[in-house]
Amino acid sequence: LGLGLGLAAALALAAWRRQRRPVREVLFFPSRPSCTEAVLVEAAAEPGAAARPCPCPLPQGDCPLSRLLRRLLSARRSLEICLFAFSCPQLSRAVQLLHRRGVCVRIVTDAQYMGIRGSQIGLLRHAGIQVRHDQEDGYMHHKFAIVDRRMLITGSLNWTTQAIQNNRENVLVMEDAEYVKLFLDEFERIWEEYNPISYKFF
Repeated sequence: LGLGLGLAAALALAAWRRQRRPVREVLFFPSRPSCTEAVLVEAAAEPGAAARPCPCPLPQGDCPLSRLLRRLLSARRSLEICLFAFSCPQLSRAVQLLHRRGVCVRIVTDAQYMGIRGSQIGLLRHAGIQVRHDQEDGYMHHKFAIVDRRMLITGSLNWTTQAIQNNRENVLVMEDAEYVKLFLDEFERIWEEYNPISYKFF
């Protein structure tokens, strides 16, 4: 009887997963100042480890930044990032955590803006994450990420503290195979175009 109940529960769970509604979420910024440490600590902790309270004075609770972090940290296999500017330390920590977890992370960014003060690109490269950049006059101005080749994160937001805390910005998160494929194809096209073996320096 117990085996039959277990099988029935497993089949019900599988059916629920098949019927699970795809992710559709819109995040609006600026994100109010709040503590996102708990999200990062929880993601880095060993399964079953007790949560440690954060001593910082910022308010706890959900906010657009914490929701964006959770979406990124849901990656299990791959994360493609295509960004004009990346200077937010919390998002950088999340990306490094995924890399340490064994997620394949690839980043495409703009050559001029990866060297600005506060940019996280050098730290991400130092951590062993693959990074490629443009070598042309125009900006590499895209702002999107693809989680596990199934979830698209895109919008007006540069991953900078300035944009997150001060700017009116939007981020759309969706699981839609048709749109994910279009953005993934664009990423792969740029990734190959920015292959260092084809760089030309004058």
